[in-house]
Amino acid sequence: MSRVILMCGPSGSGKSTYARRLEADGMVRLSFDHETWRRGLTAPLTAAAAAEIEAELRARLLALVAAGTDVVLDFSFSTRALRDEYRALLAPSGIVPETVFLATDRATALARLRGRTGRDGDDLVLDADVAARHFDTFEVPTPDEGPLRVVADDPERQPDVRG
Repeated sequence: MSRVILMCGPSGSGKSTYARRLEADGMVRLSFDHETWRRGLTAPLTAAAAAEIEAELRARLLALVAAGTDVVLDFSFSTRALRDEYRALLAPSGIVPETVFLATDRATALARLRGRTGRDGDDLVLDADVAARHFDTFEVPTPDEGPLRVVADDPERQPDVRG
């Protein structure tokens, strides 16, 4: 059975850095930001563009897990409702995803975002007000949501999370 990890944290928290490590260990990484960049789009996205990207990534996720592939979803998962949607999406396959929450402080996350240049899909530039609002309204996951790993704000120093 596939293993699925929901990367969870505000923009600038280090999700992509952490997810790339999992990708290097053999997981397939699906990235909302990378798909946005690949299409030549910038944030904020229109509702239609966001829905199209999400639908495509959901379909790819389901195809990968049907093939027995381990997947890391490099999204923000900024609300419990969105995390619950993905748990429900995976439930028919018997997969209970693990949430990996990057617990990065506000100042660090926003400083990282100010340093972005838009050079690739893991370096999308966000307006400072949008980034701050995203951080301030982010819904932190709780253990009652299911398997949860909380990671300190330096993903380079974290232990391996392979099962």
